[in-house]
Amino acid sequence: MTVLQNVLPEKLILNSLIKITLRQLLRLTVMSTYSKAWKWINRFKLECLSKGWKTSESYDWVLTDNEEYHALVWVKIVLPSSFERIALDRKCIVKEGLRYRVVKAAYCAWIFVTQPPESLLEKVWSNEEILYNNAIYDLSRLCKGEKVCRKINKTKSRVFKEFEKFLKKQGITIIECAGIKPSIHVQK
Repeated sequence: MTVLQNVLPEKLILNSLIKITLRQLLRLTVMSTYSKAWKWINRFKLECLSKGWKTSESYDWVLTDNEEYHALVWVKIVLPSSFERIALDRKCIVKEGLRYRVVKAAYCAWIFVTQPPESLLEKVWSNEEILYNNAIYDLSRLCKGEKVCRKINKTKSRVFKEFEKFLKKQGITIIECAGIKPSIHVQK
């Protein structure tokens, strides 16, 4: 009985350690995957600085020479209804010294590190205000090591056009997401 009592707690401790280690490994893998995408964005922000545009170290936005904010919104998971509200508002936090202020971004790029749900993409295609003021970049395949980015970008944002050129220079293939609804006439 004494031997069994000694072995049982050791097994429980060992199993707990294995579970903790697996959980930490999974967390590190996820963080490593997202850090790849994060590095691409930070390198792009450096390129924006070389064009004379301003960027933020703490927040992901670009301020162009014509005083337009272009927000980069990092997304892992978002419900289509939440997406719609945020996409229509296009709010952006700007830190100036110790003060913060909220501005309306001219355009928002939604940077997905996991594949966005089709229902969300349908919401983009079905609402002209969202379609022409928000871009979607699906970096999920890029995070897995494939040099592919799916996108929806019908905005007139110079920043997002430059982002796409930047990705192409890095050898990344950009694929336009299909799905134009007949009720929307896309302007080129």
